[in-house]
Amino acid sequence: MMRLSPLLLAALVAAPAFAQGPQYQGRTGTFALTDCRIETVTRGTIESGTVVLEDGRITAVGQATVPAGAVRIPCDGGTVYPGMIDSGTIIGLQEVGSQAETRDFDELGDVTPQMEALTAINPSSIHFPITRVSGVTTALSVPQGGIMPGTAALVNAHGYTPDQMAAGFEGVVLNWPASGRQGRFDRRSQEAIDKAATEALEKLNEVWDQAVLYARIDSARTASGADGVQSYQPEMAALLPVVRGERVLLLEANAAPDIAKALEWLEDKDVRVVLTGAAEGWRVADRIAEAGLPVVTGPVTGLPTRASDRYDRTYQNAALLSQAGVTVALQTQDRMQNYRNLPFHAGFAVAHGRELGFDRQSALEAVTINPARMFGVDGDLGSIEVGKKATLFIADGDPFQPQTQVTALFIDGYQLPLINRQTELFEEYLERVPGLELGGE
Repeated sequence: MMRLSPLLLAALVAAPAFAQGPQYQGRTGTFALTDCRIETVTRGTIESGTVVLEDGRITAVGQATVPAGAVRIPCDGGTVYPGMIDSGTIIGLQEVGSQAETRDFDELGDVTPQMEALTAINPSSIHFPITRVSGVTTALSVPQGGIMPGTAALVNAHGYTPDQMAAGFEGVVLNWPASGRQGRFDRRSQEAIDKAATEALEKLNEVWDQAVLYARIDSARTASGADGVQSYQPEMAALLPVVRGERVLLLEANAAPDIAKALEWLEDKDVRVVLTGAAEGWRVADRIAEAGLPVVTGPVTGLPTRASDRYDRTYQNAALLSQAGVTVALQTQDRMQNYRNLPFHAGFAVAHGRELGFDRQSALEAVTINPARMFGVDGDLGSIEVGKKATLFIADGDPFQPQTQVTALFIDGYQLPLINRQTELFEEYLERVPGLELGGE
């Protein structure tokens, strides 16, 4: 096993501090984005207009008067877009994939819904500035592993504390027991796979029954006016709002048979559910639509799930789901943390789904207003409308095209500099000056 020297280990752990400093700090105030093309997402496109930002909110869109003292930011032919939302990441929960000390997305135990991603978010992660310069301003950070690995949190890519970054949504994660192999390195027999899936489902049902009973006892105690509280059961307390329909259950299922079984399991449960993953959602799209579940799917640029599938089935998954009437949001779900590539996942979905009716507008909605509605934050995010938070960006072209550059970026009314560790390294080596010769002066 490779061992890191204490000095190198200290440097790796300290690396996130690089992402915060004077050069990364934003400025707040009153701004007027003038002479802009405005993609509102929900109310069409305004070919030329002004967007006014005051006190962290959008206060005017279209033909607006620039307030006295506002900082003018000309769009110079660019377009204003709402900040994009990546609906499935581990951003802020992992810094260096090969270093266990910087990974905090997978807790011990199969049932740990009380483990909240928000409390573990590292605000100084270098991945936040890298992600946001591409227009991805918000992301769902999702715990991994186990049947119920924790509670996911929607966070903005700016802030000095987790609470400052919180974007208003948390949901309990449920990984549906998989009935197939877990990747090409899974050498278990089919009998062993079936046994593990059966045992996992039995455990899930046991936990769920306990959560329902806990909710009934809690309601009865409240109705009777009994003093005191129930015995300390953090898992049950975390599931209480899910059982009561007060918090969303993020149900991860990918293989078509697993999705079908999950839909059957949900039939007698009055819960709010967002289906996530759904790699083979296109195979059972009609059943998902009939169940009325919204879907977070991706990565779009993945490989087909079966060797017999067409090469582009993964690219078309979002389009086929949408064609069936399912509301779709996109995620990168990238363990390498390339969340900045969310726009390109959307671009692939359009390129391979246009003939199925999944056009550019569909893709734009899948990374803006659709996830905002799924997560109940559409009053603040997802479109350019008066009253919503000033979380948006200006781009010199289509954000789904690689050559497009983001020219200005705002999160919660803060204009943030478009720099990160990568841009700084680029500038450093672009303008590098040779060092002195050994022994030189």
